[in-house]
Amino acid sequence: MATRIKSKTLAAVPQSKNDCAESIRLIGDLQRQFERERATMNDAIAAITQQHQPALSDLAQRVEALQAGVQAWCEAHRVELCGEADKLGKTANLVTGEVSWRQRPPSVSIRGVDTVMDTLLRMGLGRFVRVKNEPNKEAMLNEPEAVRGIAGINIVTGVEDFIVAPFEATAEVAP
Repeated sequence: MATRIKSKTLAAVPQSKNDCAESIRLIGDLQRQFERERATMNDAIAAITQQHQPALSDLAQRVEALQAGVQAWCEAHRVELCGEADKLGKTANLVTGEVSWRQRPPSVSIRGVDTVMDTLLRMGLGRFVRVKNEPNKEAMLNEPEAVRGIAGINIVTGVEDFIVAPFEATAEVAP
């Protein structure tokens, strides 16, 4: 049995210059309709968000208050919850849910990167400075002959894009 290959067909090929101009006008009409639909959708999303925001904000505040209270009680009763043998226990089951304590992994925070880099290098701690080497594509475009024939490098030229830009009148709102 032969495998059937499906491909898109050119459904609307203009047959004349006038047909082509009409197709471009239709593209513009469809793009504007698309933008109107997108604007209508975004207006609806904004209205729904605004409608539900007060309730969501209230619920979030109530959850935060309850979480703070649960944490305060659990901190005070940690040994009771996790056992005497493990004074710094990690998880306790409270029938309706669990509470847990987790130690975050160590992290490094750096402010003033340039100053820190200078200080590290001045103190002979260059092992803490990362140097990133990467191909300079801009330089290769400026000197394509120098890199011609190198495996993995391909200078792409002569690529042409086809762009359809329906005419649009623009209007601005005066301040």
